[in-house]
Amino acid sequence: MATRDRRWVVHKFGGSSLADAGCFRRVATQVEQLPEARVALVLSACRGVTDELIGVVAAAEQADNRACEAALAGLLERHVSIATELLSPDAEKSYFARLHADIADLGRMLQAVALVRSASRELRDLVHGYGEIWSSQLFATYLEERKHRPAVRWVDARGIVFVEWGALGPSVQWERSRANAAARVTRRDSTLVIPGFVASDARGLQTTLGRNGSDFSASIFGSLLDAREIVIWTDVDGVLSADPRQVPDARIIPSLSYHEAMELAYFGARVIHPQTMAPAFEKGIPIRIRNTFAPDKPGTLIAAAPESALVVKGITSIENIALVNLEGAGMIGVPGTAHRLFGALHDAGISVILISQGSSEHSICFAIPAEQAALAERAVRLAFANELRDGQLQSVESADACSIIAIVGDGMAGTHGVSAKLFAALGAAGINIRAIAQGASERNISVVVDRKVTVKALRAVHAGFYLSPHTLSIGLIGPGTVGSVLLAQLESQAARFQRQFNLDLRVRGIATSKRMLLADTAIDLGCWREALERHGEMLDLAKFEAHVAAGHLPHRVMIDCTADAGIASRYASWFAAGLHIVTPNKKAGSAPLAEFRQMQQARRAAGTHFLCEATVGAALPIIMTMRDLRETGDGIRTVEGVFSGTLAYLFNSYDGGTPFSTIVAGARARGFTEPDPRDDLSGADVARKLVILGREMGLMLELADVETENLVPQELRACSLAEFLERLPEHDARMQDLLNSAQRAGRVLRYVGRLTAEGKASAAVERLEADHPFAYMALTDNIVRFATDRYCENPLIVQGPGAGPSVTAGGVFGDLLRLASYLGARI
Repeated sequence: MATRDRRWVVHKFGGSSLADAGCFRRVATQVEQLPEARVALVLSACRGVTDELIGVVAAAEQADNRACEAALAGLLERHVSIATELLSPDAEKSYFARLHADIADLGRMLQAVALVRSASRELRDLVHGYGEIWSSQLFATYLEERKHRPAVRWVDARGIVFVEWGALGPSVQWERSRANAAARVTRRDSTLVIPGFVASDARGLQTTLGRNGSDFSASIFGSLLDAREIVIWTDVDGVLSADPRQVPDARIIPSLSYHEAMELAYFGARVIHPQTMAPAFEKGIPIRIRNTFAPDKPGTLIAAAPESALVVKGITSIENIALVNLEGAGMIGVPGTAHRLFGALHDAGISVILISQGSSEHSICFAIPAEQAALAERAVRLAFANELRDGQLQSVESADACSIIAIVGDGMAGTHGVSAKLFAALGAAGINIRAIAQGASERNISVVVDRKVTVKALRAVHAGFYLSPHTLSIGLIGPGTVGSVLLAQLESQAARFQRQFNLDLRVRGIATSKRMLLADTAIDLGCWREALERHGEMLDLAKFEAHVAAGHLPHRVMIDCTADAGIASRYASWFAAGLHIVTPNKKAGSAPLAEFRQMQQARRAAGTHFLCEATVGAALPIIMTMRDLRETGDGIRTVEGVFSGTLAYLFNSYDGGTPFSTIVAGARARGFTEPDPRDDLSGADVARKLVILGREMGLMLELADVETENLVPQELRACSLAEFLERLPEHDARMQDLLNSAQRAGRVLRYVGRLTAEGKASAAVERLEADHPFAYMALTDNIVRFATDRYCENPLIVQGPGAGPSVTAGGVFGDLLRLASYLGARI
């Protein structure tokens, strides 16, 4: 145990961790609190210094002496300022002497560069590496003066690590470097401060390890010191499941294998570079990614065999990709075609990121950086010039506005359905896949998509694998009687759905007939009325629709809680824009047949969903029942019932003791009627429902095909709503006579809708026997009876409340949840 405790732990601190004096203090405090007996601290340059050194060489090559002098003065001032704040006067003198000497040397080197207008690679490496030397010397001096860590010693990495540069970058001379480390690091050492990024070449000249070189240094020293662990301290909490700038709900991945980390790093995860992990990987040394500014967070562990139940660890992307396709029958069965193709790309200096070829061998496509698309196309055309001329190959085409989306995870190997879930998530978001690639390791599946949908694709896939909430961007039009209740229901349940089902029902827009309220994230449904009043703007439906259909959110739904035919007429364009629709508005489903067909064609073309259960029976499963009967092969003979909760309430309540007009006014006040009760009394509401059901049955009904009894007196049909309500009592006698006639015959009045398989439809007041099933109804009940081939002797009956804001809103809410389920949410 004592021997293991004496093993080194390497801690690497990046430039963001060493931005200023305050950061130096924070890092020193963290180092002093480390439990390990022996720590090797590998430091980057202070934030931005390496970039400044690169810039000063470029300025020297332009002979811009003034810019060089200003840059050197700025570098000197920055390090002097940090040192003055941290070091004692005696320590300052020693550090300043080395710093001024280095700046003077730099000045002379840059003068030489300015004379010849060119800098050799050796000189560049020498200049670029000063930042790590300055920061590590300063930190070592500061840490030693604090006297909380034993035996603090600065170790020059240039005297230990020797590398050779080749086509694949710097290659460590391990035997020589191990010997140097053994000679320079003693058993008495316990705290080493080492500059990252710098090394020496085979001739002993200073060189660098390339970009991300400090991470590479940490891995190299981890191997040289036989470290127990390597800790990379940076400015994020660990490796994330996606880029948080594109996927705000990205999560920290607790643990990764080396292979998973390399895949994610290659595809753009910037926390650690694949090459930097190689020495640790070879020796099986765990790497932990932690946040300097949140040291209490556990970070991400990268190890040979991490414990994790996640099948997919992360989703990442490479943007600005071109997809080049070589196609032609002449490739089929011809050996060496791929060799010639990729040999031509190699000769042109083009790196291929992704390759996809069908088993037919009719085409090969590959992805490359977009800026190399024209060069690649020329190289391929030149290599296959004869075949293209003779027609053996038909085309060489490129598309340069693409991105690669990749999912990564060791757990994908042997797990069924991973590809299906990936493609389903993209399909549900309306995203087309241009090319697919998967290696035999099953650790990575990559797809090529249009660049403009990159963020949308990332979010859809991230949610599809439940790494983030399954988000629906919701726009609600018509926050009136039903819409306001729906918003209250959403507000009361939203937290539970996110907690239990990882479902984020995000209302991002609310629109009335005159104003609208938009939110980038989500509207606070607890105070939407106040927000609409204070921050709302004039209604612009085009802007509202575009906002809800934001490209960065994969699933978008419009909830229409109006009874407006004008709003319903926009459904086709909403579908075309990728918007799903949930509505209790009957105007679309009963629109003129040509408009209805156009809407359905737009929906099918876009692959979007239209959920309208609430148009017929509020929350009753009437449309769903009809679809189930038809889809399972049952033949529907007739559908009949009391389809209007409003008319059911009116006739259930009307016993002659209270005038009919008074009952109508009361029903309207309770939200049981349409905003204009004439929509109910005219029978138009029932007729629309019959048309909707008829079209569900495959009948091409129009509203004019429904024989409808209108209960609105002729003289009140064209007047204003206010006049109608005022004058309706004048006609109570007519309804009283109708009721008296029914009661004398021992019957009850019900407004019944009927629909037959032959397309005959009617809606009218009927006098029914007192024991008729439709006579036994409570208040706003709807009752629908299905007579089918299966349910012929004993018809199937669906009954329950069919009107009222809460019930109708509940029906819309249920449709919204069904939509979320269709889109992949687990409810």
